[in-house]
Amino acid sequence: MGIFDKLKSTAKQAVNTAATSAASAIGSKRETFTFTSLPESLAELQALPEAKMDTPFKTAALTVLALCAYAADKNIGTEMLNFLRGPRPLNGQEISFLNDRFRDGKTYLPFTYFSGSTPDNNYTPTQPYTLVIESNHVSNEEPGYMKLFIPCGGADSPRPIKLRQRGSDGKWF
Repeated sequence: MGIFDKLKSTAKQAVNTAATSAASAIGSKRETFTFTSLPESLAELQALPEAKMDTPFKTAALTVLALCAYAADKNIGTEMLNFLRGPRPLNGQEISFLNDRFRDGKTYLPFTYFSGSTPDNNYTPTQPYTLVIESNHVSNEEPGYMKLFIPCGGADSPRPIKLRQRGSDGKWF
């Protein structure tokens, strides 16, 4: 193994160790986010304090907001989702996947993640809009990634969302 291979290996190990220890520090946790209104533009999303994306919980909460925007306006929602994805914008296959999920009038789906949203009230969330994001024992199994869970009014178990951390600045996408 050459000197550059050793440097690369050492750097990779340091990044993995840092990511694992940061993820372990999160452990089983529950964070609640409250929004008085939903953003209707990328600028409004970026103006939210959560837009720092310095924790996976913040990015997960913003993703739900972006999906709500997507249900109302695909172009604005796509802008928001691309911002949240950082250097990897949505590709055609991912956009088709989203369109399939919202087909047949299912624009209510992202609203099922807000507190108070149930099948009995046609998935109408209570206001202010409140989201709960959870981690558990499997959340940090993969270095550099965090699998979080969002309780959903239309399902028996919380829905997963997987986020990745950019090593250069620690932001979560």
